[in-house]
Amino acid sequence: MLDLYDLTRDELRLLFVRWGLNPAHAARLWYYLYLECAESFDAMPRLPARVRARLALEAAPGILRVARETHSADGFTRKFLLTLNGVKESGEAPALSEVEGQVIETVLMGFTGRVTACVSSQAGCAMGCVFCATGQGGFQRHLTAGEIVAQAVHVQRILRRASGPAGPRLRNVVLMGMGEPLHNYDAVMKAADIFRDPSGLALGADRITLSTVGIVPGILRLAAERHRPVHLAVSLHAATQEERAALVPVARKWPLDELMAACRAYIEQTGRRIFYEWTLIEGKNDSPAHARAVGRLLRGQTAQVNLIPLNPTAGFDGAPTRSETARHFQKILADEFALPSTIRQRRGIDIAAGCGQLAGAGS
Repeated sequence: MLDLYDLTRDELRLLFVRWGLNPAHAARLWYYLYLECAESFDAMPRLPARVRARLALEAAPGILRVARETHSADGFTRKFLLTLNGVKESGEAPALSEVEGQVIETVLMGFTGRVTACVSSQAGCAMGCVFCATGQGGFQRHLTAGEIVAQAVHVQRILRRASGPAGPRLRNVVLMGMGEPLHNYDAVMKAADIFRDPSGLALGADRITLSTVGIVPGILRLAAERHRPVHLAVSLHAATQEERAALVPVARKWPLDELMAACRAYIEQTGRRIFYEWTLIEGKNDSPAHARAVGRLLRGQTAQVNLIPLNPTAGFDGAPTRSETARHFQKILADEFALPSTIRQRRGIDIAAGCGQLAGAGS
């Protein structure tokens, strides 16, 4: 069965033409999929019966079933354990199959005036970052573009159910869930294109952020594809090659100097800034010397540093930096290097929904 969420609007229109159906019906179907977040063809009464019959025969909205939903005590964060429909062993990504059972996690985060969906790009992750629960669990498979899109639609559907069409809508998507987005480049970028469609979720490029551990070819490719102006976040965590390789194994393949060269090329070619992520681990990378090393490393770049106090995971025994230490780190970046930074607001830690905690276990 064809996963409709795997198709762009143009691809959906061409499908209807190939089927000998009026392409105007494709526009109506798109509306049902993304504006009404319909879960079945029966919930699309304004489509002619013969169109719904053809769709039921050959396609499906790739709804990801909720295996578990957990709510944080903070009142703003919800985590969904979603069951994947599976893909054919041949690797035909748009086609649904009978092979199911793998799960991913998606997080809804509410902030004043906006709702953000943290979505996954892979089941598991091959990067092996030592403090990340996803990396600790290993890699299972890439997600299709449709499976990535379906997560955002799921969050929008939850909002619509709670408040109706006039209520709050999904405003931001961050590809910071399970997986390494640039390891699944084509599917991620197609999903981003679908997110941005003005007739669908209508997310501006400045509302989409992807986080990479430092896949140099992917950064260079994104720099060359200027028509995809999404925000880029780079997980840095250390300012020397030796320290970074100890935390981020992929640094052995793409050393720090190569990563920085790719980041400078990205800034030069796109004119956009990079958000550098720095997980603050007490006694390991949170000293004034570390702050100054970051400042020197990023000197001259159009950049911002996101400081993220470590979130607990079962496979790593480090502790989060204390608040006063984080603030001092931030002050050094600002006062000595004029480098803007933020300290990440911790959300959903009690339900393992924080940065680095997603493991696909529904905890």
